[in-house]
Amino acid sequence: MKAPELGIKIGRYEHGKNNSIADLGVGVGHSTIIEGDDIRRGVTILVPPVGNPFRERLFAGVYTFNGFSKPIGFIQTGELGYIETPIALTSTLNGYRVADALISLWAGENPEGISVNPLVMECNDGYLNDNKKRAVREEHVFEAFKSASLDFEEGSVGAGTGMSAFEFKGGIGSSSRIVEIGSEEYTVASLVLSNFGKREDLVIAGVPVGWELRDYPGRGLSMRGSISIVIATDAPLTSRQLTRVARRAILGLARTGSYGHNGSGDIVLAFSTAQTVPSGKEAHSIGFLPDDALNRLFIAAADSTEEAIINSLLQARTMEGRNGRIRYALPVDRLVEIMERYGRIERA
Repeated sequence: MKAPELGIKIGRYEHGKNNSIADLGVGVGHSTIIEGDDIRRGVTILVPPVGNPFRERLFAGVYTFNGFSKPIGFIQTGELGYIETPIALTSTLNGYRVADALISLWAGENPEGISVNPLVMECNDGYLNDNKKRAVREEHVFEAFKSASLDFEEGSVGAGTGMSAFEFKGGIGSSSRIVEIGSEEYTVASLVLSNFGKREDLVIAGVPVGWELRDYPGRGLSMRGSISIVIATDAPLTSRQLTRVARRAILGLARTGSYGHNGSGDIVLAFSTAQTVPSGKEAHSIGFLPDDALNRLFIAAADSTEEAIINSLLQARTMEGRNGRIRYALPVDRLVEIMERYGRIERA
């Protein structure tokens, strides 16, 4: 269940068909690892809609709002302005193993290649998961990659298995928006790995839901954590422009109640599916929108990120993890009652 299904409207633009990053043709696959009392982790892979991302590189930009994070591949992506592997999400201390597995995937498909820049984004799921056991293995990354689909699960799956948000259960969430620029329609979508926030700070469509639910059970280790955000669009943009779009995702993050606390790593990667980065030594021509036309894309990036975070909460399931700790799912019945009381439920 996503926010629109409850009558919760976030932002001004219409959703895409799937209300997810799948509206850009991006496949998403998960491998979920639940073992014993203390392993609650996994990996999520985003596969761009190209045959081979190493040979059909897509323009991209990155932005670090709060650098308490350990992404892999951000430096080269920021420097050269493109991505050349699928994008992986996982838990902090598994990032290096996941990067190694992405290199194995690349090597198998590109025997002529001599180097690659694997992209991995992470959050620390240590409240429910024993992060030091590093249970993600190469076969889990391969499983997530092979299962990538336009019809994918959100919430407590894959990289989202052990994540917390606003002291509720967090995880994977996605949302999309359609904007019109001139005579063309473009889609902007966000997929998040939410793992941040203090309970009473949670805001949903302007309503102080977290304050209303501040005494709901399951609190602990508030404010710590991070969020990884991936923005995709089919608008033709340069890497510089995509970096600008990535920055606007933080506005959507802020509207949910984030303050970028110390200990929170808040990072964004944005890419465009509109065209591939030319290779070779000859000059090439590319197309891109003028900067004056970007405002609607900025709004869509903020709004889709805001809703993706809320969707990650709505689709997560209550989970017990290490040391008997429990993260409860956001109580939908209570949420609806609160939103109705504030006049923020829109009935069809």
